[in-house]
Amino acid sequence: MDRDERDEERTRMPNGRTGPRRQDELSPLDKRIIEHLQADGRRPFTQIAHELGVSEAAVRARTNRLVERGILQVVGVADPGKLGFQQALIGIRCEPGRLVAVAEALAELPEVDYVVVTTGRFDILIETVSEDNEDLLRFLTDRLQAIDGVRDSETFTYLRLVKQTYQFGTR
Repeated sequence: MDRDERDEERTRMPNGRTGPRRQDELSPLDKRIIEHLQADGRRPFTQIAHELGVSEAAVRARTNRLVERGILQVVGVADPGKLGFQQALIGIRCEPGRLVAVAEALAELPEVDYVVVTTGRFDILIETVSEDNEDLLRFLTDRLQAIDGVRDSETFTYLRLVKQTYQFGTR
């Protein structure tokens, strides 16, 4: 790690001194690497390093650290609709005191690719990917309603995916 990269790992403390960066804090370099990978997850580390003016080893090490910390995933994303699958967004209301248990149970189901605890009309929103409408119906009747603590749900099937992006930057 060169001097600029070491300095990058330090941050200004409220008292004016510099100290080590908090574990959960991202450096400006980390953010720039993420933005490059959001634009093209197949971009070679050598190219990112050249564009950012750092070594390839630094980009590789930081990317690996971001992956290990669960901040970054580098994956190929397919459009389920174009592969012939049925997607649905399902709003779920839970019995009092069962919110976290229901969310964790939902996260274990293979048909569920997204689980978020939320505020508003629903306690939890999930996204599912099913082979077809019959498969979605089996999920709703056999699997979802069997989870202890699910009070009721409302299903919104996707007719057309208009926008899905992973290039929201790091702000």
